[in-house]
Amino acid sequence: MTNRKTKLILMALSALTVLAIATVAFADDGTSVAAAKEGAKGWIALAAGLGIGIAAFGGGMGQGRAAASALDGIARNPGASGKIMTPMILGLALIESLVIYALVISFMLLGKI
Repeated sequence: MTNRKTKLILMALSALTVLAIATVAFADDGTSVAAAKEGAKGWIALAAGLGIGIAAFGGGMGQGRAAASALDGIARNPGASGKIMTPMILGLALIESLVIYALVISFMLLGKI
């Protein structure tokens, strides 16, 4: 019986402690809104930089693999170079358009700073 009362008292004290700490944690003095906006600007700048970096890396890797595959195909069958070159250039243009799209999005993010 004593063990049960001790558990009940410990649970009650734990709940009261959590409630007491929560009120202090959610207290606001009014300066945190401005600080949050300043912190958000840094995150936006970081996201824009990382976004364009990842897009450029992915676009470069994709274009490299596309060109390597096209040249490999032309090396295996030189007579098909005309049929391989047009889809390769179209694919490279589409890959580059995705990188330019990422650049536009990063500029839009930087406009929010």
